[in-house]
Amino acid sequence: MFFLFPDRRCFHDSPAQAAHELQFISAAEREAITRKYHIADARMSLASALLKRLFVSKTLGIPWNQVRYGRKRDPQHGKPCALLPDGSQAPIEFNVSHQNGLVALVGCNDPVAELGVDIVCTDERTEYTYKLIDREGLDGWVDIYEDIFSEEEMWDIKYNVDPFPLLDGTEVTAEMLGRYDRVCKRGMSLVATLPSGEKRKFSSDLLIDAKLRKFYVYWCFKEAYIKLDGEALLAKWIKELEFKNVRAPRQGSPARCAVYGTWGERVCDSEAWLKRKRLADVRLEIQSFEEIFMIGVAAKPADRLPEYLTDFTNLHLQHDVLDYATPL
Repeated sequence: MFFLFPDRRCFHDSPAQAAHELQFISAAEREAITRKYHIADARMSLASALLKRLFVSKTLGIPWNQVRYGRKRDPQHGKPCALLPDGSQAPIEFNVSHQNGLVALVGCNDPVAELGVDIVCTDERTEYTYKLIDREGLDGWVDIYEDIFSEEEMWDIKYNVDPFPLLDGTEVTAEMLGRYDRVCKRGMSLVATLPSGEKRKFSSDLLIDAKLRKFYVYWCFKEAYIKLDGEALLAKWIKELEFKNVRAPRQGSPARCAVYGTWGERVCDSEAWLKRKRLADVRLEIQSFEEIFMIGVAAKPADRLPEYLTDFTNLHLQHDVLDYATPL
């Protein structure tokens, strides 16, 4: 299985300035990209288009200019797929996600496998989110998503706390909090009791951020699974799709100057359930990147998958992609 991860700093500031990169994708893709209102969206769509074509060309061993796409099952709404030069569906699988300047692709050359990937950014819409939480509490804010999450999932987000660091680096667990794990308000002064008996005061803002991080893990898994299945996020069964044993991976380090940050923890033991039955053939994995990103993958069948689903490779736009590509 191949996992590709592009260099997000290499693109120009506007579609017009990116004429060199645009010549390597199809006319339909160019038109869709240059119509984007926001430059950031255009850049990510361009990266996605280049990344998909690179994967398909290399995996199938066909020239760059012979890469074609179709859709599985439904010709209009089905999941995108690659086509062989004769127009038949290629025996490979891939899925792409982009968020806040980051683009990732997961793919494999197993015709039976199904894949879904999603990227979440934990500081997106922060100001708006915090305003709602300050007004309604985290529990009230989570209730907004009652059509997406089950009651068990919403309870887990509201009241079960993953370990999180204080400003001095001390890791706080749910056991250290006692009933403070029920706090859903920001701006409160809380106390954690360390195993040594020492008391540490801290702001409930850190607790709320930890709970928000778990919310994004659930959201990431929902998106990844639905992309695996090929349906939109508002699938009728979305609330009956539940995830258990969910934990947010510990953060990586932030980017500094022109250097990338680091990958954080990888969490591999979450479970997917649908209509109260565990989907034993589905594997879930999520890994953090830098402080604010998490990339989740849903894949099946479980017995045909590699040890790690999020074993990403960083790619450089010029050296790894454009030097291989040919103009269309």
